[in-house]
Amino acid sequence: MTTTTAARKRPGGRSARVRDTVYRAVGRLVTEGHRETMTIPQVAEVAGVNATSIYRRWGSIDVLLEEVAVAALTRDEPLPETGDLAGDLSAWAAIIGDDISRPHRTSYLRAMVAARDGLVEACPCWDIRIAQAGEMIARAQQRGEPTPQVRQVLDHVIAPLYHHAVFGLPIDADYAKLLVSDVLSMK
Repeated sequence: MTTTTAARKRPGGRSARVRDTVYRAVGRLVTEGHRETMTIPQVAEVAGVNATSIYRRWGSIDVLLEEVAVAALTRDEPLPETGDLAGDLSAWAAIIGDDISRPHRTSYLRAMVAARDGLVEACPCWDIRIAQAGEMIARAQQRGEPTPQVRQVLDHVIAPLYHHAVFGLPIDADYAKLLVSDVLSMK
C-alpha cells in the first residue's frame, strides 16, 4: 500500500477536518436563511477553505447539501429496545419526529428536498431508515411477534413524519404513536 492510499483511508486527518469545517459552514448558512441561494464559493468563504477543494470532493452544491442533510438527519444512535415492537417503533418515531421538527433540522430537510431535481432513485436518509426499521422488525420476529413489512413502516410511520416536518405541520409523541398503531394494525 502506498502512502497516498494509506492517507486516503485514514478516518481522521486533514480530509475529515475539511469535511467537518464545510459541514459547519453549510449549517451556519442554512441557519442564517441562505438555503435557497447557497453557493460553493460562499460555503468555501465561510469554511475558510478553497472552493476547489469543495468542488473536487462534492462536485455541486446539491450533492453537498444532500450529504450534510443526511448526516444531520440520521444521527448514529442506538435503536430503542423496549421489549416489544410497538414500544420500539413508538420510541423510534418519537425520536425521529422530535429531531426533524427542530427548526435547524427542518431547514436541513427542506434544503435536501430542494436540492433534489427530478425523479430520485435513492435517498441515503431512506436507506438508513430501511436498515433501522429492518433491525427492529427482525428483533420482533425473533421474539415471535407478528410484524408489518419494512416498507409499511417507512410508508406509514416515517414518511408522514418527514411530510409533517417539511410542511411545518405539528409532530409530537402522540402523533408518532398513532402512526405506529396504524401500521401495526396492518400486520
